[in-house]
Amino acid sequence: MTFTNWILVAVAVFAILGAVGAFTIAFRRTRAERPDPTAGVSPETRRADRSMSGVRVDMPADAEDRGDAETTAAEDEEPEQAEEPEEEPELVPAGAAVEVVETQRVVEVTPEESGVSRRQFFNRAIGATFGLFLGLQGVYYLAFFWPKLTGGFGSDVDAGALDDLAAQTVNPDGSIVPVFVPEARAYIVPAPDTLSDQMDGRDVAAGGLMAIFQRCVHLGCRVPWCATSIGFECPCHGSRYNSIGEYFSGPAPRNLDRFIVEVRNEDRFIIRTGQPVVETSRAPRPSVNYPQGPTCI
Repeated sequence: MTFTNWILVAVAVFAILGAVGAFTIAFRRTRAERPDPTAGVSPETRRADRSMSGVRVDMPADAEDRGDAETTAAEDEEPEQAEEPEEEPELVPAGAAVEVVETQRVVEVTPEESGVSRRQFFNRAIGATFGLFLGLQGVYYLAFFWPKLTGGFGSDVDAGALDDLAAQTVNPDGSIVPVFVPEARAYIVPAPDTLSDQMDGRDVAAGGLMAIFQRCVHLGCRVPWCATSIGFECPCHGSRYNSIGEYFSGPAPRNLDRFIVEVRNEDRFIIRTGQPVVETSRAPRPSVNYPQGPTCI
């Protein structure tokens, strides 16, 4: 996995842990026991308090103001009327029933006053986590499917000057040393003067060089170069190829794959990794002699 994949996995794990933590906090708060306000109260006090259960005497907030206003209006209308003697209050006979009317007032509060409830917090946390997950997945798939327009594997890679590469791939004694290009995941090797019929006309050679894909065609292992045998030898399952990637032995079904190459601006060797690789079957007659020394596997 690349560093970017590790970052995406870490962010996804962090988001999942955050959602689990939010759910745990909300669940614990809903299950928390409320303290008993009557704890420590004696039984006699509880029985005395139970006798007044259901009785509530509320005085409206505007009763006092309304009474003052009515008194003021009465004084203004009859300023000269003599005061009448106060009547004696009517006594309630003993044992008479008293009807208590209980009223309930419903007061609506604004969202600012009520705040965020546990249900709202939980729903928003789940929605945010799911949205973050979808966003990360979208970025990942976009980066995976969107082609690289410049630089890196999947685009046209400038491997360097043609003359420099030709000098680096051949030692003074005439032996071959492939030049590995990490951006293209390819080995640059000298091309033979005459290509086999299966490679002819497929643009696998330009300026006397060709680019071979580093992946083994058997199970995808990277195939290293063996300097003693002058060829490519896979350490995973023993497939062997000559210096231009032609099959020699092992479980590989065909030759190593090649990239389409070209020369631009007269001296720049370009490897077109964005184009499909060129697959060729096992050559009936190898173009290059192999092995030329002890093998590495």
